[in-house]
Amino acid sequence: MNHAVAVNHAVAVNHASSTPRAAPAGGWPLGETPGDWTLGGVTAVLPDRVVDDAWVVVRGGRIVEVGARPPGARPDLDGRGALCLPGLVDVHTDVLAHERKPRPGADLPLDLAVRTATERLAGCGVLTAFHGVPFGAHTPVGLPAGLPGPEDLLHALQAPEARASGARVLYRLDIRSPAALPELEAALAHTSPRDIPPLVSHEDHTPGIGQYADPAAMERLLVGREGFSADDARAHVRSWRQEREDRSNVAAATLTRLGDLAHAGRIRLAGHDPESAGDIEALVARGGVVAEFPTTVEAARAARADGLAIVAGAPNAVRGGSHTANVSARELVALGLVDALASDYVPATLLAVIEVLVREGLADLPRAVALVTSGPARAAGLTDRGSLVPGARADVVLVRTAGRWPSVVATLRATQDQPREEEPGRC
Repeated sequence: MNHAVAVNHAVAVNHASSTPRAAPAGGWPLGETPGDWTLGGVTAVLPDRVVDDAWVVVRGGRIVEVGARPPGARPDLDGRGALCLPGLVDVHTDVLAHERKPRPGADLPLDLAVRTATERLAGCGVLTAFHGVPFGAHTPVGLPAGLPGPEDLLHALQAPEARASGARVLYRLDIRSPAALPELEAALAHTSPRDIPPLVSHEDHTPGIGQYADPAAMERLLVGREGFSADDARAHVRSWRQEREDRSNVAAATLTRLGDLAHAGRIRLAGHDPESAGDIEALVARGGVVAEFPTTVEAARAARADGLAIVAGAPNAVRGGSHTANVSARELVALGLVDALASDYVPATLLAVIEVLVREGLADLPRAVALVTSGPARAAGLTDRGSLVPGARADVVLVRTAGRWPSVVATLRATQDQPREEEPGRC
């Protein structure tokens, strides 16, 4: 990251800051961040610059000061040279599905899966995560969706403990499933008007378009991950494509209704896997504000021209290419056509991609950090996090590099009650 850092887990607890105050008699509760604290001895990555020996002051769970450490100031925590970042924001993660079913036939309790997913994400520096909750009868590879259904997933993710740990919902809607839209609307009826509009991404994984523009890519996935024979995979893809074609009227009606909801401000609409300027034009017409994982440069350029937030895949950028032969996320970053990177199926790539982009000369450190913090926050409509600036939530991650890849030393999550998040404008 061009900033070698070395940190151990010991911290100096001197309880002094730019505003002197008495130290609490009991110190910090184990595993819990207090509302007021100061941090020093870190290299802080701000939106426009990097500050060595930085000083961060937090009051009531909000950052009130960040900059160079005042001479003689003693922090509550001494970061010992760690890199200090805003808490990472993941606008699209499927980690919960993997935690729920780590192996075929091995299902874990859903509340435990949410806990372990949260801990796994925090271990990667992710303090706000939008978990994909699918609405549709089939998985992205056309197999029966099974349990748990969206109602159970939403209940688990919206539990107070999960919300306090940064869990959010990405409503993933299969536009060709007849039952999906009614299920989504029933779920949206229970969302709180105090929150920002729910983030809804409409999807169509039919082989031959979008992510699987080459049907052979889907066939390879079925063989390698689902255990199909080559002949069975080809037959499944042919049948699936025909079934989807037969449901084109369902897709048209679904997209029309999503447009109604988006224009009414009921949802924040994203289009998944747009592949052409025409796809972007249609997304904008129905009130979409996010282009999620564009599969071509053409679609990304159109999204930029229309002012949409552009989300690309961090695994793609770390690997150096798409696993389904679509556009390289690195290429899109180099062209200035990415606003946010999402972990999708590998949480660790959000932190790793910072290292990759800086190492490859595709972004300086503030820009690389913004792609996994403030960029995804804005794409999701969150205005209160993602940057080390006064007024922001005090979600902070301390990072060190050990060898080739960075790792998380500590996370400091804002734990105080926060004001209502502002209703977003268009990105």
